Amino acid sequence: MLKASDHIFTNLYGVHDWRLKGARARGDWDKTKALISKGREWIIQEVCASGLRGRGGAGFLTGRKWAFMPPDDEKTPRYLIVNADESEPGTCKDRDILRFEPHKLIEGALLTAVAIGAHVGYVYIRGEFYEEANHVDAAITEAYKAGLLGKNAAKSGWDFDLYVHRGAGAYICGEETALLESLEGRKGMPRLKPPFPAIVGLYGCPTIVNNVETIAVIPAILRRGGAWFAGIGTPNNTGTKIYCISGHVNTPCNVEEAMGIPLKELIEKYGGGVRGGWDNLLAVIPGGSSVPLIPKDVCEKVLMDFTSLAEVKSGLGTGGVIVMDKSTDIVRAIARLSKFYMHESCGQCTPCREGTGWMWRMLERLADGIGTRDDIDRLEEVTYEIEGHAICGLGDAAAWPVQGLIRHFRPELERRLTKKRIA
Repeated sequence: MLKASDHIFTNLYGVHDWRLKGARARGDWDKTKALISKGREWIIQEVCASGLRGRGGAGFLTGRKWAFMPPDDEKTPRYLIVNADESEPGTCKDRDILRFEPHKLIEGALLTAVAIGAHVGYVYIRGEFYEEANHVDAAITEAYKAGLLGKNAAKSGWDFDLYVHRGAGAYICGEETALLESLEGRKGMPRLKPPFPAIVGLYGCPTIVNNVETIAVIPAILRRGGAWFAGIGTPNNTGTKIYCISGHVNTPCNVEEAMGIPLKELIEKYGGGVRGGWDNLLAVIPGGSSVPLIPKDVCEKVLMDFTSLAEVKSGLGTGGVIVMDKSTDIVRAIARLSKFYMHESCGQCTPCREGTGWMWRMLERLADGIGTRDDIDRLEEVTYEIEGHAICGLGDAAAWPVQGLIRHFRPELERRLTKKRIA
């Protein structure tokens, strides 16, 4: 359990003032100049020591990602992009940071910009986040008026300008290179990698793209030290994490907890328990809709971190915990997710463009009890033909929920086929 003194997001529920005055009262923008004066190398060193892994889903080490930036020639512009295109079903953590803790994000952006040598940053917010974008815009305006952004930001000697860019609501723009394409004014379609954005990013210049939560925890890490952050959580899964608990629970919520908290404890303590009691649990999608579901017996013991969930063939992803009780039609639930990924595919890669639609149609047939057991095997085979064969991760995101369904609920698929034949 996370100690009260270790919480980073102290206004996650919007109880207090989210503007600059309230943020400063909670410790934001405290001695920012002193942190910057310690230099670029010190900032990167502390972030590396913290063990912070990206909170957008991939879980890549943040300090290592920053270190990929090429040496600064002091001529080529560098950019920082905050990925606020939170489009993953079941995930709503960044939304609350944007609404109620925007100054943590802005201060984190300034400190990150110093570390990577960037003088310009963009917060790319999905179009549906209207009020959230307004809050960030207002907070940026306050920061400029207070001398915390712009020329000589926070009186540190570093110039940094931050802008809000509103997207058009495409899920694919949550992928960093598709986001860059959109930001440059083109259709959001992923780029081939390599080169990675750290080498060739926005406008062909070195660019770092980080998730909202990742950037927002940087000030706390630098103030309290990387060792403090590394002391929370489990080995290789350090720090705090905002978990989104939704679905068939009594009190759906966002909550900041230590990485590695048991899934059952998370649901029971913060989600108010499963609707109808723990024994009524059918399955949980533990990391947003793109990761494989896990059944009740796995949920009993698994920890909520990258390593533990990978060991049970699922993933932490964004930390979006979707709880499904026994009233759930599990086949149709996964079919609905397949329809989402079919709709959101950019269509650039054949395996993803054709495969996502094929999986959805096949799942709808199986949900109706139409087909044979060979169709289940064929469906599973197609998921592996899609996984790892697309430019970006959307193909994987579409395939994994289906793989999880077949891995844990194949008997339910077979029961439907048998029932239809008997009928």
